[in-house]
Amino acid sequence: MTQILKDALQKAASFCAYQERTQQEVRDRLKDWEVWGDDAEEIIAELITQNYLNEERFAKSFAGGKFRVKGWGKRKIQQHLKQRGISGYNLEQAMREIAPDDYRQTLTDLLDKKRRTLRDDNPLVVKQKLIRYAMSRGYESDLIFTILGGND
Repeated sequence: MTQILKDALQKAASFCAYQERTQQEVRDRLKDWEVWGDDAEEIIAELITQNYLNEERFAKSFAGGKFRVKGWGKRKIQQHLKQRGISGYNLEQAMREIAPDDYRQTLTDLLDKKRRTLRDDNPLVVKQKLIRYAMSRGYESDLIFTILGGND
């Protein structure tokens, strides 16, 4: 490995140590540093070997964080992970990070909080707004209807 590649590896390791990254994010950063092709792949392979880069760990961290901190639903989390090049096994593992009971409770809490902000006397309008809100947060329509159905 040339000195330029060693320097790029060290910079990439620091980039990954700062926060979890995907292979695509590292590839893009290496491209910014004018490292590409086989050289970039060699650095990525070395980062994986040294455990700086682990897409399963990234996916779990991302899913757990977006759910707990931002209250995102599974559909939105999956969409964002796919945009970052995460799929298959790693995507499934990420979704397992979200406990079904916590998921349902979080949606219930979000809907209750949103309901308090709505100023409309028509219950159908309120329900439509709540459904739209929950779907925009990435929650599944069947779960939304189940929770709202019990609150009429």
